[in-house]
Amino acid sequence: MKRIDPKNLTAQLLHRAAGNPPSTLPDSAISNCYPGLEFDFRNLWRRIFEGIELHEADNYVVRGEGEYERLKGRRLLRVAAQPIVVKVAGPQSPGGSPVPLTSGINPEGVWAMEWSNVLAKVLHENAGRMVTCEFTLEQEPLPVGLTDANGQPRELEAVQLRIRPLFAWSELALSNLPVIEEQLVRPGELTQSLCSPWQNDYRECACYYWASSRPDYINTELDERGVSVGNNWMSVDRVPKEYVLDNREDSRLVTYDDLFQDWQGKLRFIIGGKDGE
Repeated sequence: MKRIDPKNLTAQLLHRAAGNPPSTLPDSAISNCYPGLEFDFRNLWRRIFEGIELHEADNYVVRGEGEYERLKGRRLLRVAAQPIVVKVAGPQSPGGSPVPLTSGINPEGVWAMEWSNVLAKVLHENAGRMVTCEFTLEQEPLPVGLTDANGQPRELEAVQLRIRPLFAWSELALSNLPVIEEQLVRPGELTQSLCSPWQNDYRECACYYWASSRPDYINTELDERGVSVGNNWMSVDRVPKEYVLDNREDSRLVTYDDLFQDWQGKLRFIIGGKDGE
């Protein structure tokens, strides 16, 4: 029986070596384009343009090289005529009508789109070529949109930058390799923004990101008014029995240092919803 042995780049990317679990493939990893448990793919986009480094999750220019140093602190708003930011709108109460969602740290109510989505087409069509990138004229610590506060188009500076290819090129094979171009990420960068050490997010994620493995409200019982009382699992003491709201500066709760140094001594086993021995 003849065997089909594909050699194209897609087939190589989908190859799973013997002994490797499914999660070792990018398309099946947990949260493959956001900080997950294997890698943070967003870091790949930071140096997608030669001469500048972007924030992995924002359109903010972290640093520039040579003549592009002047772009540091500015915001990238358009690439090859493709907008990078969108207006944010939605209801502010259940059933309410959509309204612009603004805040003190986002007065214009805009949001930078995720790099893998907003730049995929641009990269596919222009890898290795110069593209027109449009930046704000001044440094902008807060998000800004394509229009100003008066609704007028914002004046931007157009800069020609080369967009790096995603995959390394082999002169020997005269083709791309299933290997990330080395100029995009340095050793360790794909994992530097993960939950590493794991205690960081285990302590920080009060939004129940670890819900399947992290207890929350424990030792509960009803008081004389029929209201439940109990403990926050992260509480240092169990007396008085009260739920301490998550606050990273509250001394009544286990701290990062506590977890780094003695997590197995500070965290208690929970059996049947209550502290175990």
